[in-house]
Amino acid sequence: MRYTFLDNVEQGERLGKHIFASDGRILLQQGAQLTVGLISRLRHMGVQAIYIKDSRLQDLKIEEVVSEKVKRNTIETLKNSIQFVQTGKELEIRNIQASIRSILDEVLQNQQILLNLTDIRTDDNHLYIHSVNVCIISAIVGIRLGLDRVKLQELAMGALLHDIGKIIPDQAATEDLAQNDHTWKGFNTLRKNKEISILSAHIALTHHEHVDGTGFPRKLTEEDIHIVSKIAAVANAYDRLINPAPGERGLFPFEACEHLMALTNRCFDHEVVWNFLRAIAFYPTGSQVKLSTGLTGIVVGQNSGLPQRPIIRTFHTSGGSSSDFAIRHVDLAKETTVFINNVLS
Repeated sequence: MRYTFLDNVEQGERLGKHIFASDGRILLQQGAQLTVGLISRLRHMGVQAIYIKDSRLQDLKIEEVVSEKVKRNTIETLKNSIQFVQTGKELEIRNIQASIRSILDEVLQNQQILLNLTDIRTDDNHLYIHSVNVCIISAIVGIRLGLDRVKLQELAMGALLHDIGKIIPDQAATEDLAQNDHTWKGFNTLRKNKEISILSAHIALTHHEHVDGTGFPRKLTEEDIHIVSKIAAVANAYDRLINPAPGERGLFPFEACEHLMALTNRCFDHEVVWNFLRAIAFYPTGSQVKLSTGLTGIVVGQNSGLPQRPIIRTFHTSGGSSSDFAIRHVDLAKETTVFINNVLS
């Protein structure tokens, strides 16, 4: 299967992966034939990109740092917990803790796999998938930086709940309007829960701080920002760049990585960005690319330690029939004079 923008999908093609609702229900089954009506419905739901079945890629396996099952269960748990908060109840933390343990266990087991963030998002599940992705990215970077298990759990908890302030109503009577910012609302909610550490709560407050003091809400500088907040800041920024607010077109992963590199030592900590860039797939598996040789192909594999140099399966017609393809695998880690010129997805 290949990953492509919905605008490029043609009538009659078949869906390569399930599309899920925020409560874990399957909205559209893998293998469903995409009609004009279904494509229009997906667009109305806010879907921007999907996986499509491709007969040339039947053997393609996308390695996941965290399994779809764990991600789906975490999204469902997060939604249920947030609904508790929205009704004025205390955050239900036990199931969240279980989800975080599952995420950390899988990240630790699969830490050599480069992260592909190509989840199919809708307006309904956007905030939840974003929160889970920030948690997963933060855990990966935290492990690379040598954080112990306790700190990793605090980091993962704060990263998963970093945007909880966005779903809490404003306090109309407050004298300090800044307290209605989602960072303060999230912090004030989390710090009241005895099962959540103050460090986790501070991630909700400080994930928009910049190392040069230009961030918010308190304009902290590098020495005053804890390492877990620096990690969550990079994770949050990256996921927002590739998947911005519903209705906006995001950057390709390689573009987002370049954006973060440009802001290193201004907005983001150098060591955090460096370790992040070594863990993320610049060109996710399933992406269609054009090479400097003029051939187009699909990313079918990654090279651990070389995220900018994936393995490409190229196709070109041989003979007189358009159905006869000459297939070649180009490993950019070995073919050092070949480069990716463009992403076509």
